[in-house]
Amino acid sequence: MNSFPRGATGAALALLLAFASAAPADDIKKTDLYKRIRKNLDAVPAIDTHDHLRPFEEIPGRDVTDKGKGMTLHSIWQGSYYPWINPLSPWPEGKPFEAWWEKGQHDFKDARATSFYRYVLPAFTDLYGVDFETMTLEQASDLNRRIFENDKSDKWLNHVVTERANIELMLIDPYWARFKFDRPYRFAVPILNVTTMVDGHHPGSFTSSLDSPYDFAKQSGKEVKSLDDYLATIDLVFQKAVASDAVCLKTTLAYQRTLDFQNVSKERAERAFGRPKSELKPEELKDFQDFILWRLCELSAKYDLPFQIHTGQARIQGSNPMLLVDLIAANPKTKFILFHGGFPWVGETGVIAMKYRNVWVDSVWLPQLSYTMAKRAYQEWLEVMPSDRIMWGADTVQAEGIYAATVWTRQCVCEALAEKVERGELREEQALHIGQQILRDNALKIFPKLERQLWKK
Repeated sequence: MNSFPRGATGAALALLLAFASAAPADDIKKTDLYKRIRKNLDAVPAIDTHDHLRPFEEIPGRDVTDKGKGMTLHSIWQGSYYPWINPLSPWPEGKPFEAWWEKGQHDFKDARATSFYRYVLPAFTDLYGVDFETMTLEQASDLNRRIFENDKSDKWLNHVVTERANIELMLIDPYWARFKFDRPYRFAVPILNVTTMVDGHHPGSFTSSLDSPYDFAKQSGKEVKSLDDYLATIDLVFQKAVASDAVCLKTTLAYQRTLDFQNVSKERAERAFGRPKSELKPEELKDFQDFILWRLCELSAKYDLPFQIHTGQARIQGSNPMLLVDLIAANPKTKFILFHGGFPWVGETGVIAMKYRNVWVDSVWLPQLSYTMAKRAYQEWLEVMPSDRIMWGADTVQAEGIYAATVWTRQCVCEALAEKVERGELREEQALHIGQQILRDNALKIFPKLERQLWKK
């Protein structure tokens, strides 16, 4: 029951009720303020700081259908993060769309509120004019046909990424070929993925020659017989990365182990060198990995390649970004970029960036993980750090997914900023400036090589 001050007049009551009915809690996205901010920020050619977009012919997820192999409606969902939290029926090999849809249409009923589901929907409404949640069998079949047809060349992909998503440059993490530094698209920018380098205690640690510093050394006419040789080889990889215009480093070690990296002596690391993993105690393996990670931080500073580190949502028992604080503090010349906002530790991530000027926060993937937490994170981070230290990325694998993640992030940023303006915490022009920083300018600032790679006029 509403309560009002004693003596309030009927007019005052009416005014209070009118104010309550117009409160922003309803939906900020329906306001003219939000629409203005969104229109302005949608026009910003974005710099996507992280994706896994392979060369067109190698994009994963194509299904074998009755009409051949290609992208399907199932492929879009399979290539998203939705299957991480909910089962998705497989495409029956060689069968028509209806054979999958008979089961597949029922896969979503228990996860419709999740961000992993909802972030994908704009790909269907915006790119194909279809409401996934209400479409008929005929509409679903036609949607699948159009997706399949669009996948017959890279024309659709380039159009969606550069025009519809309005992405000018995209940093691509080639974890499938870490040392190749290819540029399969006009908008592609290579990075150096260093995840596997910490396992260089033995050549047998590498399952692919494309990941192995040992194979890289052979191709360079070098041999790796000692830890010093191995460190010299890593330095050569860094030199190639710089010569190839790679702009940063990336590691996903949080999926394999704790982010607690101790400053281990070279003597302790050498005890593991030359021995396969099967002969190492867990503490010996960790010593070697820790030692190499610290050397990677030093090389990051030496070659001015900022270090993107996956934090949060991986091995939860060890992915809290707070575990990196000692490493960050001891390497002030290294530019650390904490990925995914440290989800779910977004507050902890904010305080690290607040304390250390060599830390940037990247919201890549965060809106897809939890839209509500991402919006809260943008607002909290802007309260504890300068606005030139926040970035974003789509973090997905094909055209529709990249579009969906980009639109989802733009909406989240605009909503967070519009609410701050409505509460009087920012002026509208300030919000627009911050939005442009997050979507584009901050990446250009921390990765200065990007300036000469810009191509949109």
